[in-house]
Amino acid sequence: MRGDSILFPTESGLYCPPGDFYIDPLRPVARALITHGHSDHARAGHGAVMATAETLAIMGLRMGPDFAASTQVAAEPVRIGDVTVSFHPAGHVLGSAQIAVMPDKGPKIVVSGDYARAPNPTCAPFQPVPCDIFVTEATFGLPVFRFPDPQAEIRRLLASMADFPDRPHLIGAYALGKAQHLIGLVRECGYDAPVAIHGALRPLCDFYAASGIGLGALIPATAEEVPAQLIIAPPSAFSTPWVQRFRDPVIGFASGWMAVRVRARQRGAELPLIISDHVDWPALTGTLRELSPAEIWVTHGAEDGVIRWCELQGMSARPLRLVGYEDEAE
Repeated sequence: MRGDSILFPTESGLYCPPGDFYIDPLRPVARALITHGHSDHARAGHGAVMATAETLAIMGLRMGPDFAASTQVAAEPVRIGDVTVSFHPAGHVLGSAQIAVMPDKGPKIVVSGDYARAPNPTCAPFQPVPCDIFVTEATFGLPVFRFPDPQAEIRRLLASMADFPDRPHLIGAYALGKAQHLIGLVRECGYDAPVAIHGALRPLCDFYAASGIGLGALIPATAEEVPAQLIIAPPSAFSTPWVQRFRDPVIGFASGWMAVRVRARQRGAELPLIISDHVDWPALTGTLRELSPAEIWVTHGAEDGVIRWCELQGMSARPLRLVGYEDEAE
């Protein structure tokens, strides 16, 4: 059985005919397997959804309890139709998983979803899964993306706060994953003062804390006078009147895209923090070397750059040309 008869792209997303399911489908389907809770991978309206317990809970928080007709927690390997599927940590956000698809006869395919190799205090680390075909993201799939040590970026943040003690530091970070990652890194670096968070971050921060992820003291950034120097908010809040309550703030954003100076300037970032929940170029290519699959399928991002690298390494690679996975890339 060939790989493209086990899993192939359709208008609805990656489809597995032997199991009659989709992985991270783009539109409502009868059966969906979800890698993680970001909105460009997890959507409402499916019939049956299988995901990790954390991802199911996150989908419920973000979409409401009736986001699917039925749900199933992915724990042990499960037989679906003529394939066995299993979920393995991806290191991206809490609950994120790679999905391994194993037919009785034929290649084992691992769909990585979004993944990261750098240590992250707020989620389980990436687990390398031997496979015949590896489906990799390419969000930062160009040699220019070489991210610094995340803790070094946090030390830049803390140094700025020490240099400008009278200026609030407003940092933009996505509500799921990045905000908690940023807080976790700050705590690892010894900052134990209260961190103020925008109200949109509260439900997911509370969920992380209830899941055993230590985020320390978090206070609301809703009062006229916020008694905290570090304030974290979703990027969308920076274009609303909410931001005007802070006098002479230091504006920053935490994202792998802050490595692109034009993007940092477009955001008006005085303090761009290059902190990503995705693999950069060395981590991506290092993962491909480590797994050394017979085939590499590349999706959502700089597909051509990764495929060219694979060709130079003598690795077989092809693009999936899926669309719709950029809404919440960082």
